[in-house]
Amino acid sequence: MGKIKVDIAPEVFNEVYHPHLTNMARTQIFYGGSGSGKSVFLAQRAVIDVMQGGRNYLVCRAVGNSVRKSVFTEIKKVILNFGVQSLFNIKQSEGVIICKNGYRIIFTGLDDVEKVKSITPEIGAITDIWIEEATEVNQNTIKDLYKRQRGGEEEIPKRLTMSFNPILQTHWIYTEYFANLGWADNQTEYTSDELSIRKTWYIHNRWLTTDDVNDLLNEEDKYYREVYTFGNWGVLGNVIFTNWEVQDLSDMHAQFVNRRNGLDFGFSNDPAAMWVSHYDRKNKTIYLFDELYETGLTNDVLADRARELIGDDRLICDSAEPKSIAELRQHRINAVGAKKGKDSVLFGVQWLQQQKIIIDKRCVNAQNEFRQYKWKEDRNGIPVSPPRPIDYNNHIMDAGRYAHEEDMARTEITVKASVGNYLGDRIEKEKRPGF
Repeated sequence: MGKIKVDIAPEVFNEVYHPHLTNMARTQIFYGGSGSGKSVFLAQRAVIDVMQGGRNYLVCRAVGNSVRKSVFTEIKKVILNFGVQSLFNIKQSEGVIICKNGYRIIFTGLDDVEKVKSITPEIGAITDIWIEEATEVNQNTIKDLYKRQRGGEEEIPKRLTMSFNPILQTHWIYTEYFANLGWADNQTEYTSDELSIRKTWYIHNRWLTTDDVNDLLNEEDKYYREVYTFGNWGVLGNVIFTNWEVQDLSDMHAQFVNRRNGLDFGFSNDPAAMWVSHYDRKNKTIYLFDELYETGLTNDVLADRARELIGDDRLICDSAEPKSIAELRQHRINAVGAKKGKDSVLFGVQWLQQQKIIIDKRCVNAQNEFRQYKWKEDRNGIPVSPPRPIDYNNHIMDAGRYAHEEDMARTEITVKASVGNYLGDRIEKEKRPGF
């Protein structure tokens, strides 16, 4: 059984995506707002391509655990909705879906590129690579994935597809694929033999409910409204941190002995996020050299992940979840709750602003949060008063405040706002007896 006859009614697709079923551009980008249906379409296309034969898929996210809980589920739903489950062997524990004709959809994380290099389908070659949430992935990893598609039948074109919500115009994806095109916010499509770009947002998904649309339209923050409602590349003015840079710290880990570890709990929608750093107090420099950023981790699995990163070192956690802290301790993690305290978020932000922060190039999620972390604004772009950081995509940020709470506790800092004179004359200096 090589090729299976596929006859799927056009009505099951959102109209804007249907022409892309046969799109063979070498690099394809599907990006835009939340709820635009791009991931569902790419899952539909993958199922159809594998049934038709000749194409094997490698479906990736930055972390393996995430891809099996998100894209795997999406593709499994498509198989059920198409009514073709009898044609597939779905092996979730192994991270593979095998069509009866022998062609496969293989799922993997990009946290171990060497492991990716060893993946080989039983018949044919990897013709399609789909990277979901591609903004979580660094540029060198994408280059490695292109090389992974060598070999196979010459008449079957190779494709690498990225899907994501846009972040900032400073992101490498924008620089690499959009900047040279002079891309504008009102542009929705670009097509050549080598590159295809399709921008979509909520209006392109006819299956969204009224409540879904209202949630997107009611977003008050101007940046998040532009990015997640309308799918535009973001431009931030009132970013909180400008005191950071990215370096390759891989050869320095043995020197990092003054370690600080923090954890912000998460599960379904929000990730569990760990900050692992070394603090050079004399030079007021933080080296953020490792991270954890995963959804769907039960506390026993979270404990295993934490042990891999920090061993027996102390882990300062969000004290709002004492039960989770107790369970981590039962799994031999040296976990304690953060002290927090009045105005601890603002104080912690101010303290971090006065350090030099160097982030390892592998910590892509930390970099994305640092790029987007900003003072909360109303829908006109005016900072709210009293000032507060936006409570969105701040999981690594919270973990970092917990990690360094004792450094903050014995430090006298000049507290200054980054956006206007927010604090007025309320305090000029503050020495914290506790965090």
